[in-house]
Amino acid sequence: MRGVTLALLVISGLAGAAQDSELETMTTRLETVATQQAFDGTVEAVNRSTVAAQIAGEVTEIGFDVHDFVPQDAVILRIDDTQAQAALAQARASVAEARAGLSEATVSFRRVRDLFERQAVSQAEFDQAEAAYQAAQARLEAAQAAVKQAETRLGYTVVKAPYPGIVVERHVEVGEVVQPGTPLITGLSLERLRVNIHVPQDIAEAVRRAGTASVEMPGGSVLTSDDLTFYPYADARSRSFRVRVNLAPDGHNLYPGMMLKVSVPTGEAERLMVPARAVLRRSELRAVYVVDEDGAPRLRQVRLGNRDGDRVEVLSGLSAGETIALNPNAALARIAARKEGGDG
Repeated sequence: MRGVTLALLVISGLAGAAQDSELETMTTRLETVATQQAFDGTVEAVNRSTVAAQIAGEVTEIGFDVHDFVPQDAVILRIDDTQAQAALAQARASVAEARAGLSEATVSFRRVRDLFERQAVSQAEFDQAEAAYQAAQARLEAAQAAVKQAETRLGYTVVKAPYPGIVVERHVEVGEVVQPGTPLITGLSLERLRVNIHVPQDIAEAVRRAGTASVEMPGGSVLTSDDLTFYPYADARSRSFRVRVNLAPDGHNLYPGMMLKVSVPTGEAERLMVPARAVLRRSELRAVYVVDEDGAPRLRQVRLGNRDGDRVEVLSGLSAGETIALNPNAALARIAARKEGGDG
């Protein structure tokens, strides 16, 4: 019994303190704020590509499957290189043959040149030896170029990832014979993402001038982006412009195909703004404590609009010029204190 009495005394003391303390309030007024309009946006990867074969041959190895993460430059597929290896060996043999021919032509040309300087051979014989020497040089250069080409074609048998990403589709199986241009694997990178929205033509110019957009993330946080890409033409059926909102590569736990809300500025207007901390939130209820002339707080339900930093727009339930409590808990304590005083 003594414990209950003590608890009642403590509550009574707190109520008295709340009654005596000054309740922090503010008088609401209209403010000029940037108006926004929200659109549904679809996330897509900036880097999405299909790797195609650049040489004919049989697929001998596939290193990754759908949903696998692939590091950059990792080998994702191999094509039989038997013919490419043979072509490279033949090209290298041609280089050796051309180099031997050039060595022989060089010796012959130097001998004829010495004889020509002593006027022991004719101009025609000198020209013939010089032409043979130059032809041997050209054959060596052509053979060396063929080696580089063969090495390049051999490299085509090993298909590597152009960037780190995830495999989203595999187009071939081991044992299939592919031709140049045959799609092999499609992948995308999650490092760079963007959100596509479609903006009506009547606000497209305002959005273009603002050059910024706010993306609401799945967890409720808001990401602002100033990197927007505007398509220079409107869709003929919807009369809307496509806008790409490029996201910073910071790992937002997003995936292509997800839908997000994107808000864009459309102009300025007068709105009734109140501090977000002044709003009481209980399940579906949104309310503020309106303080009347005698200082009594009274709970009033309101309908909220867009949030701007630490402030939120009130669409209905409150008028400019009314006084509200900034701390709902303190207002509730004031009400309890007044009731306690009235009961006393």
